[in-house]
Amino acid sequence: ILLLVLLLECGITLGRKKPPKPEELGAELGKAPAKVDSWKNPYAGQGDALLAGEKLFKRHCAECHGLDGRGRERAPDLHSPIIEMTSPGRLFWFLKNGNLKEGMPSWSNLPDQRRWQLVTYLQSLQPKPSHPSKDGD
Repeated sequence: ILLLVLLLECGITLGRKKPPKPEELGAELGKAPAKVDSWKNPYAGQGDALLAGEKLFKRHCAECHGLDGRGRERAPDLHSPIIEMTSPGRLFWFLKNGNLKEGMPSWSNLPDQRRWQLVTYLQSLQPKPSHPSKDGD
């Protein structure tokens, strides 16, 4: 049984490494041009950017998405697999363009640095992959 569990975990982990197809993403995220998937977050992994992104999130996003990012009414849960599977560049693009029809404003008035900090924070909300311990626990 342990072997079966390990094989399933490996399969799930490998499946996540492939970039999702646009149709697998939320409708609006899927509309981003393919080139944005190659955009790298210049602030990825930086603690200061994470803190700045959290501050920006609380100021601009928490009213709709909640302080914990779990969503409210029409605003989606930002802990969802869709966000986890979305490239940093696609998230950046969506923050810039928004979707007013669905209630998501455009944050094009924020400097690029601030939008990347928000992306850094959004990606920190995602579950971290678990690794089996070396002693087989």
